[in-house]
Amino acid sequence: MLRPSQLVTWLGTIVFIFGEVRGLGDAIYAVNCGGEAHTDMFGINYEKDDNRVGVSSDYGKQLMIGRVPQQDQILYQTERYHSSTFGYDMPVEGDGEYLLVLKMSEVYFNAPNMKVFDVVLNGDLTVVSDLDIYEKVGRGVAHDDYIEFSIEGNRILYQGEESEISAGMIRVEFIKSYRDNPKINSIVLVKGTLDDWPKLPPLPIEQEEDDLTDEHKESTSARRKPSGPRVADPYAEEDSSSMLPIFVAIGAFIPLVFCLCKL
Repeated sequence: MLRPSQLVTWLGTIVFIFGEVRGLGDAIYAVNCGGEAHTDMFGINYEKDDNRVGVSSDYGKQLMIGRVPQQDQILYQTERYHSSTFGYDMPVEGDGEYLLVLKMSEVYFNAPNMKVFDVVLNGDLTVVSDLDIYEKVGRGVAHDDYIEFSIEGNRILYQGEESEISAGMIRVEFIKSYRDNPKINSIVLVKGTLDDWPKLPPLPIEQEEDDLTDEHKESTSARRKPSGPRVADPYAEEDSSSMLPIFVAIGAFIPLVFCLCKL
């Protein structure tokens, strides 16, 4: 029988695969970072990564990535990282609403606070701060960051801030911090909104180990049957039996005192 967490993951994957998608918008740019070209289950064509800055890695291929159908595991298994800040240039197509999807998974570290970095759009706009993939989803689990922005008159507009566009290209950068190297698994730039994008299924909810232990103790206590006759207060019997010699001594002492008084 499936555990509740497994059932949530299974149902989430079914919804992710077969759920209604109202429209993916126009995928202007998509790259499988550190890996080969790939067409995902929605028909988006990811280019082979030809970025020459940093290191390409397929270390994640030894893991099965959670929250992702088998067909698209590769988008979270290969990656590009660098010992310094690096990025990708992306084309844009006129004014309108845009969605930048950053696909990531932690395939190396087994604890939080080991890899933390920022993501900056177009050199001016910090769109993700202090990103710790492990802290968000753990190891070997897909995580997507969704950045919505608009373009008007050759300017990026993001949460009240602006940035000028040069030669019809914008740039996303992964900023080196003092906690290991920045990385990215896949990038998609869509002319559209988040409402049109198929999001990852929710993370399974695991019961805390302490809660499970307490429940086990309670269920064990409920099933345990006491042996022997019921005793309201076992110490009451011990107290009464221990007082018997005192009562005998008093009973013997009283006649002796009476005889002495007569003498």
